[in-house]
Amino acid sequence: MAEAQPQGTGKAAGGRSAQLAHTGLRHGWTTGACATAASTAAYTALLGGEFPDPVTITLPKGQTPSFALAVEELAPGRTAAMAGVVKDAGDDPDVTHGALVRATVRALPAGSGVVFKAGPGVGTVTRPGLPLDVGEPAVNPVPRQMMREHLAEVARRHGGGTAATADVEVEISVDHGEEIARSTWNPRLGILGGLSILGTTGIVVPYSCSAWIDSIRRGVDVARAAGRRHVAGCTGSTSEKVAVALHHLPEDALLDMGDFAGAVLKYIRRHPVEQLTICGGFAKLSKLAAGHLDLHSARSQVDKGFLAELARRGGADVALAGAVAEANTGLAALQLCAAAGVPLGDLVAVTARDESLAVLRGAPVAVDVICIDRAGMVVGRAEPRGPGDTGQGSPLR
Repeated sequence: MAEAQPQGTGKAAGGRSAQLAHTGLRHGWTTGACATAASTAAYTALLGGEFPDPVTITLPKGQTPSFALAVEELAPGRTAAMAGVVKDAGDDPDVTHGALVRATVRALPAGSGVVFKAGPGVGTVTRPGLPLDVGEPAVNPVPRQMMREHLAEVARRHGGGTAATADVEVEISVDHGEEIARSTWNPRLGILGGLSILGTTGIVVPYSCSAWIDSIRRGVDVARAAGRRHVAGCTGSTSEKVAVALHHLPEDALLDMGDFAGAVLKYIRRHPVEQLTICGGFAKLSKLAAGHLDLHSARSQVDKGFLAELARRGGADVALAGAVAEANTGLAALQLCAAAGVPLGDLVAVTARDESLAVLRGAPVAVDVICIDRAGMVVGRAEPRGPGDTGQGSPLR
């Protein structure tokens, strides 16, 4: 279990941290955070002979949670070290809650860097369209970076100097992970053999539908009371950063809508602001474009047939439209179209904006939409449009 950290700083009446505090729900830790803690503890023991317990890590936004070790083992001669952390997902109904995430660290020759290996219960990528190459262990980019940084710091602390790097193999495993993965989308995405090690912030934000929708409403109320005429509904922390960078919005104008796009639109319909920006991942916003107001993977899926039709309208030939319809993921469909010069991201953004305006039912709100990829790069935009603007959608290029 990880040591609890404060949910918010108390410095703002609105924004993402205030929304989470308002729900009364306890946050948790991602598998990526657990793997980082476990690998840090294992490498510390490999170099120094002792496991830190608890082990403290620094998350991308600066939080410093501490994790108790559930298991530890140091091989004779320090040829390998293994540490494990039990994942605590807080109040989120996460299928990996309670799973034991293990990291086994072995030394490699100088210059090898950090090499990741899928152990039992961690999947391997077998199809294109994911942020990892085919054949790679399903340890996502941000957790990999977190582990590299923490392992380098361990190397520095044990006499490696300020320029030290870790040259190790890190094998991540999850007890019963292959069984747990059957309850996820991994098999359908071609991630075989187990779970993915995920997380962009290290924190699991708990989504109780009623509590989170109530927090969205409170966020709108706070923004309006502060005189904000422009707010942004974002699907997560990465999209929030993009919205701030593009529109220079203050914290209390940011709504963490998560998967609840419909909750944002329906409440703003009754409590209008001058402009609403919707910013999120391409795949999620393709669901909004297709008419879904709940973007959670358990309740709506990316419709590749719908994306193929949008691509066709954007100039895709029959072969490309067919390839989009058969793509493994929304990201793969986007990449196919980008290579052919078809602006699928813009088409999704425009269609999502128009669907949003339909939900707003003539409320005096202009809407713009920003689609991003997993790295936070903008891959599609739709310019602001309100109910009085009857012009046809024209994707920005």
